[in-house]
Amino acid sequence: MNSSVIDNKTILVTGGTGSFGHCFTEYILKNYNPKKIIIYSRDEFKQFTMSNEKIYRDHAKQMRFFIGDVRDEARLERACENVDYIVHAAALKQVPACEYNPDEAIKTNINGAQNVINAALKTGVKRVVALSTDKAVDPVNLYGATKMVSDKLFIAANAYSGTKDINFSIVRYGNVAGSRGSIIPLFKSIVEKGEKELPITDYRMNRFWISLPEGVELVLKALAEAKGGETFISKIPSFNVKDLAEAMYPGIATREVGIRPGEKLDEIMVTKEDAPFTYEYDKHFIVYPQVSFAHEIVPAEGGKKVPEGFYYSSGNNTEWMSVEEIKRRLPEAVDH
Repeated sequence: MNSSVIDNKTILVTGGTGSFGHCFTEYILKNYNPKKIIIYSRDEFKQFTMSNEKIYRDHAKQMRFFIGDVRDEARLERACENVDYIVHAAALKQVPACEYNPDEAIKTNINGAQNVINAALKTGVKRVVALSTDKAVDPVNLYGATKMVSDKLFIAANAYSGTKDINFSIVRYGNVAGSRGSIIPLFKSIVEKGEKELPITDYRMNRFWISLPEGVELVLKALAEAKGGETFISKIPSFNVKDLAEAMYPGIATREVGIRPGEKLDEIMVTKEDAPFTYEYDKHFIVYPQVSFAHEIVPAEGGKKVPEGFYYSSGNNTEWMSVEEIKRRLPEAVDH
């Protein structure tokens, strides 16, 4: 990516003390020369811990730690002063927690998204990239439903930009390999407790594999290339969850425990309904907005429109990881 897109820019990362925030910030500090990175989150202890890690101490002049909640629009506005880009990663993400606390999920994932939009429009931010999830596609649980609404809000925000030099876009991927709450640390914790058998909800279950750095690179692509309203989706391999258990602990026993409420066998990234608006590129797809804005969205060069009826899921993927390939890539699945 052209370094001028990041160099000497001020970037605010909501939910910046999470897995993505850590990886994004380290990646930027190691590869570019930002003017400032602002970590915006509500947990003072996580901010204290993060600020004392060596890489952030070494770049202290470029780092800011801002305590705040995306539910607080006034605080967001203060944090967004003189910010060029926002990367919106803050969300309540645990499916059971969102099911049990729906009003809290709505306050953070929907109202918080609107607050980010309002703050960006009021303060002169140039670009906003919001992280989405496969669960926002044909949602079957509250978390997915709130993220679907969030996606719609960010896409529609482009209609309110007027003459402002700002655009809003989305990046979508499934659970990041090794991130908190994903299946790899779950399997590790079960084995570390002395268990000799791993529970698998359904032996047919499969998922996409994306590493944290790959997720960061997709965000950078959106920052560099988005015109407003696009959803960027990486082409990534699929794996079977039973194969993951074998790759992590060869020969370990497994038991099928049944699919949980709100859980899917496949991760879906592009639906048949999105196909008329989707273009395929060498390493990614872009779903272009269905609504019209003041500015015309022209598909980026090098893409081809996907065929009618196309959909992209971890179940119909053409690229699959073997047990050996999963073993090879496990070292990259290390949470921060």
